Amino acid sequence: MRGRSLRLGRGGEFDRLRAIFAALGAAGRDLGDDCALLSVGGRTLAISIDLSLEGVHFRTDWLALREIGWRATAAALSDLAAEGATPLGVLVSLGVPGNPKGLPDGRRQRRAGNASPAVQIMAGVGAAARSVGASVLGGDLVRSPRYLVDVCVLGVAQRPVRRSGARPGDGLWVTGRLGGAGLALAALRAGRGRRGGRLAPASRRRFARPVPRIAAGRWLARRGARAMIDISDGLAGDAGHLAAASGVGVAIELERVPCWPGVTPFAAVRSGEEYELLVAMPRRFGPADAKAFGRATGLPLTRIGACIAGRGVRVTYDGRPITPPPGFDHFRAR
Repeated sequence: MRGRSLRLGRGGEFDRLRAIFAALGAAGRDLGDDCALLSVGGRTLAISIDLSLEGVHFRTDWLALREIGWRATAAALSDLAAEGATPLGVLVSLGVPGNPKGLPDGRRQRRAGNASPAVQIMAGVGAAARSVGASVLGGDLVRSPRYLVDVCVLGVAQRPVRRSGARPGDGLWVTGRLGGAGLALAALRAGRGRRGGRLAPASRRRFARPVPRIAAGRWLARRGARAMIDISDGLAGDAGHLAAASGVGVAIELERVPCWPGVTPFAAVRSGEEYELLVAMPRRFGPADAKAFGRATGLPLTRIGACIAGRGVRVTYDGRPITPPPGFDHFRAR
């Protein structure tokens, strides 16, 4: 470990983080990556924590309580995927309103056998943990004005992949297809997805039950991934964090970006909470390797650009430069 904080991309949220890192001084170590890494008994332990708050990360009129638990846990597990780590378990601090009357969907409550909100949320947490071979190890339960699900994940990484290892000449690749979560979010905001409506089931699943790319992250780590990050704040924004941490520039060819059906490349590059992996691979990694990745994981792996000398993110479409959209920022005025 280098004993320093990583460089972050632009934005008010990240300006605040830089100020926090500076205030912590020697008390902070290796801050700013997807996971903290600790050497324990000859193994590398990867740890991350992710908070989901009602009204910010989810709405109870859009999601069942079990889906809220799954989604919060998958978001945290995605940090382990970006490290190339294998999950061991999760710890959860759960806040629930003291008065459960007026639950968002009474019919869902009855179908769940009148289980309390805490039980329903934790059922989703447990299902997401089991999906990647992890266990729920414990946590805390508090009364709260709003629902909150704070998930700490633990894993082991044989070859950890940080954000900071990319070099000029590396290829820039992305797993899966982008834009499905953004498509679902737009439909939900327009009031079309509350009971399904015109929102396709596949798009809704993409939003409500994201899949952390654990197997993909481990495969890429074993094949020499130089730098990796999960796409939670949008492709351009997270590419900016990878570029800043590695001290390189990133060039993205928008026409290469793999898109969810019905989504344009411009919309795909803005879509957050995709939880796909953006990875810098050595120059020698090519189409044959991408096909091997597909056979091993069932996912496409698409080269969308390259790491270059310089700084920042450069996006082109059919050779014409365009302004990259900003990533999600909790503190940007809306």
